[in-house]
Amino acid sequence: MLVDQVKIYVKAGSGGKGCRSFYRDKYTRQGIPDGGDGGNGADVIFQADRNLQTLLDFRYRRHFRGLDGAPGSGKKKKGKDAPDLIIRVPCGTIIRDAKTNCILRQLNNDGESVVVCRGGKGGRGNRHQRQETAGESGEEKEIRLDLKLIADVGIVGFPNAGKSTLLSCISNAHPKIAAYPFTTKSAVLGVVNSINHSFVVADIPGLIKGSSEGKGLGDTFLRHIERTKVLVHLIDMSGSEGRDPIEDYRTINEELKKYSYQLWRKPQILVANKMDLELAKENLERFKKTVKRKIYPISALKKEGLEGLIEAISRKL
Repeated sequence: MLVDQVKIYVKAGSGGKGCRSFYRDKYTRQGIPDGGDGGNGADVIFQADRNLQTLLDFRYRRHFRGLDGAPGSGKKKKGKDAPDLIIRVPCGTIIRDAKTNCILRQLNNDGESVVVCRGGKGGRGNRHQRQETAGESGEEKEIRLDLKLIADVGIVGFPNAGKSTLLSCISNAHPKIAAYPFTTKSAVLGVVNSINHSFVVADIPGLIKGSSEGKGLGDTFLRHIERTKVLVHLIDMSGSEGRDPIEDYRTINEELKKYSYQLWRKPQILVANKMDLELAKENLERFKKTVKRKIYPISALKKEGLEGLIEAISRKL
């Protein structure tokens, strides 16, 4: 299950208390202050991990607290600093302050990290010839995590155009496939191994008219293809759902443009699917006369024309 938005609470550790202590021996009538400082509290750090794909773990754990620093002790001994609390998230995670909606950082690369809450400093012991102090409190925040999957190619199209079938045929992904709209309810990633190189493909739920305004499921997942380099625009050329392929093409592009001009401007590879069905060839000829762009005819169900499509995507990348 893809979980791509969560809200969590994080709190850094507080500093340890400074020690009040006096050194005395048989020669020292008045004690000499020798209380050590307290240790620093733990910082809260978010770190990108390429082995994670979703934010599912945060659905069941919403509160994260760093450890407090250890208190100081006599003989000027400083308390131990608490180890940092490292929270691992998938690559492509946007970290926001939930109250201000300010973006604190986008973690795109494996191992990239950011400190979101600083741990409190340890208190001062009386060895400084002053009264001992308590440690500072650690920072705390409400954080919203938004995941934008990082893929090279994004597949867009109407529901039931065959996106999931195509992804299952060209990659190692195994999305749910059925003969009804909105079978895909979350974004799915797959890795395609071509002759030249491998690339990652993202399949998102089908778009419909009004998706950019929140209608249907597609708008929720359109952000997952904002970082892609190429869009594969899959069109049901047979019109099996009672729609016109030319209108489908125009509607999808209109919704992409409304959602994000930059997304609409991305290179598109047009793909005519379901060419094994009747009326598909007739519709393709009509489509070519109206939309004067290169289009790749395939049948994802019968795995026809896929090699040429993979080669075209690889060249475009």
